[in-house]
Amino acid sequence: MNLARVFLSLSLCALLATTALAEPTFETVPAQLVKPREGLSNVLKKLEEGKTVRVAYLGGSITAANGWRVKTTKWLQEKYPNAKIEEIHAAIGGTGSDLGVFRLERDALVHKPDLLFVEFAVNDGGAPPERIWKAMEGIVRQTWALNPETDICFVYTFRVNYEEPLRKGECPRAASAMEMLADHYGIPSVNFALKVVELESDGKLTFQSDKPEEGKIHFSSDGVHPLDAGHEIYTEVLGKAIEQMAANRQPVDHQAKMATPFVADNWQAAKMVPLNDSMLTGNWKPLAEDASLQRAFGKRMGQIYEGSEPGSKITFKFKGSTAKIYDLLGPDGGQVLVTVDGKPHGKPIPRFDSYCTYHRIATLGLADGLDPNEVHTVTIEIHPDQPDRQPVAFRLKDPEVELKAPKYQGTNVRASQILVLGDIVP
Repeated sequence: MNLARVFLSLSLCALLATTALAEPTFETVPAQLVKPREGLSNVLKKLEEGKTVRVAYLGGSITAANGWRVKTTKWLQEKYPNAKIEEIHAAIGGTGSDLGVFRLERDALVHKPDLLFVEFAVNDGGAPPERIWKAMEGIVRQTWALNPETDICFVYTFRVNYEEPLRKGECPRAASAMEMLADHYGIPSVNFALKVVELESDGKLTFQSDKPEEGKIHFSSDGVHPLDAGHEIYTEVLGKAIEQMAANRQPVDHQAKMATPFVADNWQAAKMVPLNDSMLTGNWKPLAEDASLQRAFGKRMGQIYEGSEPGSKITFKFKGSTAKIYDLLGPDGGQVLVTVDGKPHGKPIPRFDSYCTYHRIATLGLADGLDPNEVHTVTIEIHPDQPDRQPVAFRLKDPEVELKAPKYQGTNVRASQILVLGDIVP
């Protein structure tokens, strides 16, 4: 081969590499009820052979409800009676793929699923496509890095306002972003929301109502969370999709799809690292197993540490670009001061908001966009003042009295894990 040909060959290789790593440009994607792509061949084979099949459901409150998740597990067992179906419940209400990618290993992959359903199209509705790509691709690549035989299926649920693009035959923004990623990896997708809109357009369904309307399916009371009839629609659509994919099966090697990322800065490296005593100074205590908050959230969060004394700190170092804390918001939540590499965040950050009549899982962003090759130091310190409780007042019958009750007093901070893109270092 002469020099000209060598130069041409190298130039072509460089061009191909540049093209492969070019960042995608978001486009609205046409809505389709089922896109089989490369299907669910691996799990369908195990089902047909009557083996044990583990099915994981990663998502938000729509999946956490005893609805399509439970009904789909039952449908699979009835469809494949010789197989043993084990359900992995990995859904947390009010959370999106930006938390899902960090908790994936702990909540789903540790159980070695054969099939992973991913449902974040509603809770990712306000996220930019670029963020959705990073998190959703991280979910895909973590799953296949652990076991390239695991099949993945994206499902897109409905919420009021999604009907506008769907009536035009278009996916809403979050589903469009996910569809672009699904195309890249050959991941099948099922658009529950499209079926809901079709039924409503045919006069057979009401999106949102306080009470049923005669002759129509009562989909939801709030426009987001399906009632039982809504979950039945989701299950029926998914069942038909699985049957469609079972009719045309080809063996799939998911490992081959890992060669080229969709976005270069995807979150495959996302992980959870438990807090430990060496990171804590001041008044911190691990909640006992029988403590109410540990019982309620420990399965998801692991060991929860509680601090209430101002000046108590969490300090850790990490090599990477992003770090968060997995914590709880609640009516007695305090606020914290965050310092990264010696630079204070600014204002205290409350662990309390307008929903805090109860405790719920949350994340506290600490650092983002840092040099991934450098070691960074993060400190979270409990502030002496409790946050303003007025944001929750509109939810109370007598806020002047109720906000003075012990329930709403305190500077409590409760956390369990560090969410990191990178690695914790000593």
